[in-house]
Amino acid sequence: MLRITDARTGVLTDAVPVRRGPTRVEAHAPGLDATGLRVLLVTDLLVRALDLSGIPVWAVLTGDRDQADLRASATALGIRPFEDGHALGVALHGAQVVHVTAQDDTTAADGVRVAVAPVDAAVPVEPAADTDPAAWRLALLAHGRTEPVRLDAAALDEARRTLARWRRAVADWARRPSRPVPDEVRARLRDAWEDDLDVPAVVRVLEWVASHPDLADGARFETYAYADRLLGLDLTRDLGSTA
Repeated sequence: MLRITDARTGVLTDAVPVRRGPTRVEAHAPGLDATGLRVLLVTDLLVRALDLSGIPVWAVLTGDRDQADLRASATALGIRPFEDGHALGVALHGAQVVHVTAQDDTTAADGVRVAVAPVDAAVPVEPAADTDPAAWRLALLAHGRTEPVRLDAAALDEARRTLARWRRAVADWARRPSRPVPDEVRARLRDAWEDDLDVPAVVRVLEWVASHPDLADGARFETYAYADRLLGLDLTRDLGSTA
């Protein structure tokens, strides 16, 4: 069960107190800047984690400021579409609420509050047309969400190199006979992301899977494909590539 630190209390708590109850995750982006985009990405990560646990979940983008631009940027970064909060008002009456906010935003009035540290961006907020948006996604998600991030050309280059290495490996492993995700590996991945959305721990498990000599390549492929349901990095993009 996903447990997350509630910024109101500083205590690690169940993200959803009643298992499988309907859950509304509200993204409170401060605006169209790098910190706002990180809030949207953490919201997406939380929604994916709850969905993987079989919990009905809807994501809503709050506020009226920069709504159209934020939604467009979210789409570019592979974030699942936000629902219309007004249309969901009746359907989710009485639903549990989780708020994802910038670290210094304390306006959320009820439910669990998930705080996201700021981003110091030295690159344009909008990824360039020739830039893989997954590099932005990895550069922001590969750090604990309470850790301030410096987003610059070096960070994006590192994320691009990691993505290229993972995608090449996944495309190569896909040529081998399929094998299921080992139970131990699946448990380690879930333990990582269910412990306060610890994506750096998920990345460490993936690096271990890539290098462990006793794992079949088919199992490595299925493991990366499974983890990508959370990470949203399009790791199977290069399947069938001859490069």
